[in-house]
Amino acid sequence: MFLKQLSIFIENRVGALTDATGILADNGIDMQAFSLADTKDFGVMRIIAGDCEKAASVLRANGYLVNITPVLAVETENRPGAFHEVLMRLSDAGVFVEYCYAFISPNPGKAQFILKVSDDDAAEKALALA
Repeated sequence: MFLKQLSIFIENRVGALTDATGILADNGIDMQAFSLADTKDFGVMRIIAGDCEKAASVLRANGYLVNITPVLAVETENRPGAFHEVLMRLSDAGVFVEYCYAFISPNPGKAQFILKVSDDDAAEKALALA
């Protein structure tokens, strides 16, 4: 399944992450998945939000640079090798995984992954999501 992900660029300073998450909290926006990566001067906070468009709007209104990107959400069995099998199917289809993060699944015995892939259509076919 494809979802919309927000990428929010934030400064590398004390309180910057708190400021961004506070805006979301104050506006009643649920973060369903979260990742944070950093470079020397800024961080990239990636989230799956309960209301993607509202989250982007309120963050932009507060001066944040926000991109919305389609990402692939994959649920697997929570067992050794399950994610490897997903990656093998993507690799065999010539799909490159640009980045990935995981979060706790609400479904018992399952694991959930968010992947940004090089070719959405090929990924969809490789994983029989269509």
